[in-house]
Amino acid sequence: MTAQTPETPWIYVCNPYIPRVAKSDGLGQTSKDNEDEGPEQEGARLDVVIKGGMERLELLGTFLREVPNFGKPPSTTEREKNKERSQATLDILHLAHIGKVRAGKWIIFCDVLDVNQVWEVVAKATASNELGIAAKVAPRPEQGDPRKERLICVYTKDFMDKVDIGRVVQRLKELGLADGKSKRIYYKPDVFTYLGISGGNPWGLKASIYNSSEAFPSAQDVVMTL
Repeated sequence: MTAQTPETPWIYVCNPYIPRVAKSDGLGQTSKDNEDEGPEQEGARLDVVIKGGMERLELLGTFLREVPNFGKPPSTTEREKNKERSQATLDILHLAHIGKVRAGKWIIFCDVLDVNQVWEVVAKATASNELGIAAKVAPRPEQGDPRKERLICVYTKDFMDKVDIGRVVQRLKELGLADGKSKRIYYKPDVFTYLGISGGNPWGLKASIYNSSEAFPSAQDVVMTL
């Protein structure tokens, strides 16, 4: 595995069958530490989405701090907090979709001893149009690797396209890289990454919106409902 350097923070492969904005032209290059997220869609307004998303998170943070002072029972307070968290999540996802910041990724953690083999499978499947729009893997740190797992992201074009997301995770299952139990994986929209919504975030938001144990509709299911 290639060593990680400032010039190579990730090893990346794009699906050549799906046109996207060139990385050098993407607005993601202006978002510190997020320069290597999914390839951007033409017309994406990442700057507007980040600004609006951060404003929504500020409103959520203010509510979470102030609601305990309303004098309501703890159970009611917690319900109101969760309701506001859910609404904030929906608002952010809606803003991202309107602003064409729609990419998201299935997140795979694999043992460092297996990462070369797993990455080879993912890279080949991405390049042959079997998975999503792109994939990346964390390289080996130059100073050794204390981590037991390495991160691989498999990107899809639209976090609201559950048919495509389901198709990709089904292929990952067929490749032996995911299931609904011991190899459960999670799907995170890129907008969450841009806004710093990760595990243990200060707003108490979930860092993912899907997991591989869920049932996703197929293209045939969609046709049958038309």
